Amino acid sequence: MTKHLQVLGMVCPFPLVEAERAMAELAPGDELVIDFDCTQATESLPRWAVQNGHEVVAFEQTGDAQWQIRIRKGA
Repeated sequence: MTKHLQVLGMVCPFPLVEAERAMAELAPGDELVIDFDCTQATESLPRWAVQNGHEVVAFEQTGDAQWQIRIRKGA
């Protein structure tokens, strides 16, 4: 299953808070795709994912100040 989370316009730490909530609803192996525009989250989201045993599957810039990250939930 893939869940899509859009947090455009939210400033840190809210993209991370929303990501944690969304990830809690997923089963291991499911993916969370997050669209965000908070510059600080370009570091905090991947770091949080790895520290919590998840895998960053893809991470790309989608606009001048917008990014998308795909995280697969770990066990």
